[in-house]
Amino acid sequence: MKQLINSVLAVSIFIVSANVLAATDIAKGQEKSAACAACHGVNGNSSNPMFPIIAGQHADYIIHALRAYKTAKRKNPMMQATAGALSDEDIINLAAYFSAQAGLKTLKR
Repeated sequence: MKQLINSVLAVSIFIVSANVLAATDIAKGQEKSAACAACHGVNGNSSNPMFPIIAGQHADYIIHALRAYKTAKRKNPMMQATAGALSDEDIINLAAYFSAQAGLKTLKR
């Protein structure tokens, strides 16, 4: 029974994630990404080891991370200020944009 509940929960999460991502606008995400480029680099490929590469990252991870910064569950003053100004639609569009970008294959910086 516990395994059935876990399976139903996993499928439900997948369906919700798929519905959220289906309503994205990558072009709007690209427009919003201009503010991200200063630290994370153009298209999310940071050349500075202080800032993570976000290109090619899973959209659901980016959504989770940005929401956590926005609510201060994740602590980083710069990211909290940046994410705090984003709407939920902005977060979803940014996640769609960055997840669609090609990430660096190696971490040569």
